[in-house]
Amino acid sequence: MINDIFLNILPQLDVHGYTEDTVMTVVNDFINDNYKLRKKKIVVIHGWSSNILKNKIHRDLKHNKKVSKYYLHSGNIGCTIIELNLN
Repeated sequence: MINDIFLNILPQLDVHGYTEDTVMTVVNDFINDNYKLRKKKIVVIHGWSSNILKNKIHRDLKHNKKVSKYYLHSGNIGCTIIELNLN
């Protein structure tokens, strides 16, 4: 229950329906918008069935200087929590 409340208060982006080729355009826009708003944590909902979107997002997050860390939500592996580097 606490994990659900935690997720609901963070900015979220649902990328269901995007392709591997298009997903990072919206994810990067979401990161940039929340970086400007000084949000420390954000959530990307990518689902978990084939892991195509999750794998693409995680590969690209490794190289994003605005991202300090990212990890799968412990209660829902279909969500990645991204911590932004606001320093």
